[in-house]
Amino acid sequence: MLPGFVGRHPWKNADLEAFGFMLALARPETGQAVSWLKPLLAGQAEPSLALLPLWLGAWCIRLAPTGWEAVAARLPFMAMLVLTLAATWQGVYALARTRAAQPVAFAFGGEARPADYARTLADGGVLALLGCLGLALLSHEITPALSQLCFTSLLFYGLTTTPRQRWVRLGAAATGLLGLTLSGAPSMALLLGLGGWLVHVLEQPDPNHRSPRTLDKALLALFILLSVTLAGALDLWRWRVLPVTPGRLNEFTRLLLWFTWPAGPLALWSLWRWRRQLLQGWRIPHIGLPLWFALVTVGTAWCTAPSDRALLSALPAIATLAAFALPTLRRSVGAFIDWFTLLFFSLGALFIWVVWLAMQTGIPAVTARNVARAAPEFVPSLSWLALLVAALAVLGWLALVRWRTARHRVELWKSLVLPAAGAALCWLLLMTLWLPLLDFARSYGPLVRNVNALMGAPACVQVYGMNRAQMAAFQYHGNYPVHRLEGHACEWLVIDADALPAFQRLLDANEWDLVKKVWRPSDNNENVILFKRSSAAAEPRHE
Repeated sequence: MLPGFVGRHPWKNADLEAFGFMLALARPETGQAVSWLKPLLAGQAEPSLALLPLWLGAWCIRLAPTGWEAVAARLPFMAMLVLTLAATWQGVYALARTRAAQPVAFAFGGEARPADYARTLADGGVLALLGCLGLALLSHEITPALSQLCFTSLLFYGLTTTPRQRWVRLGAAATGLLGLTLSGAPSMALLLGLGGWLVHVLEQPDPNHRSPRTLDKALLALFILLSVTLAGALDLWRWRVLPVTPGRLNEFTRLLLWFTWPAGPLALWSLWRWRRQLLQGWRIPHIGLPLWFALVTVGTAWCTAPSDRALLSALPAIATLAAFALPTLRRSVGAFIDWFTLLFFSLGALFIWVVWLAMQTGIPAVTARNVARAAPEFVPSLSWLALLVAALAVLGWLALVRWRTARHRVELWKSLVLPAAGAALCWLLLMTLWLPLLDFARSYGPLVRNVNALMGAPACVQVYGMNRAQMAAFQYHGNYPVHRLEGHACEWLVIDADALPAFQRLLDANEWDLVKKVWRPSDNNENVILFKRSSAAAEPRHE
């Protein structure tokens, strides 16, 4: 959880944009009205209408001292990642305790106890989730995608049909529905809630728990109605369905393959092994419920845009299906997963160390030149704490490989240990050894510092042609108010270079003087142009 949340600035684009809205809510400019129902950043509205994650981040920023805003904004999202893992474990455990999911009893006994079997599959589900390649970066950004992931996993756990922890599950279901609605996904909350309610209605009845389950159905229907009403009252309904084209199908298939690896192929294997029961999937909750969640979330990602961010919410359901494939895996399949994962992540870790060594010593020279060419103004620094953590991580990986390659491993989740640990290893190495380089390359801090060196300490800055992430960067790194061109009179004006032709048609030659074109060090295609108000300019039109 910690690597990726600690020790860096907000990164472009979605991470920085969300932080900009939180900062605008928490610490508005003097005299500026703040609308918590319609957050604004330099006069522009938040497009996804994801209110709850912005509220949580803004509340934490308000409590933080000056200079700790970025750290404070990440605290609720760190808790969301923990909740995601915990809810996934509880959801798999609850589904594995159902009668249809339990293994066949042996004639003379000796089969696994229901609780032990369920715990083993729950462990496997969390390992499958951690091993997904698409989880690492997006689960460490303070964007609505992470809040949608968290509330989807809470709703998934809340809709399980086991009678155990009944009131906790109902509370999780209510939190998941309302959280998804306020995180910019009311349509997905409605579809997932209706499918889960249908699972409760059609599941094979249990005479011992008939009355409580009747109340569960009524409460779930009430929660769904409440979330629909809330979305309507706050005007949160938005449809962003894109037309389907053949090119999108190929792009989406490739995205789905790498983003969900290795849980995706295991989920397909699980569906194949349960193929005869799929027609009655609604009566078998351990297959029907995660299958419905996977179909809705993957379908949402497909209909809106082939975006990895939209696909993040599908991972808990896919990991659950992968967990139920573990009892049926053949030995050859497990060996293939082990060897492929061992080679892939070991080579990845070796590559990270080689590049770090090149940054520190200049050897190998070719690698050092490539780093210098990609980030020309970057100055490497050595952190002994980061080096120690990275070295301990490698030792842990070697110990785990030794444990896994020992003979006669009996753990049911043994095939998912190396994928989960390998993904965690490479992410940890990136967020320790490479963190200064990545922070330099993905942050707007170097660009803003170069612009500030020319301006000094301005009272405010006007911008033109910039996206929301760029405006948030100037407001955060520059520590001054940022306004759009219309309706303000600041001494300095910063425009995006791509918007210069449109700006020239509006430019008054007597009002602005060109100062300099400033490049972003890690991206020559992204630069801005700095103007200063002419001393001969007329009086400001509006103060």
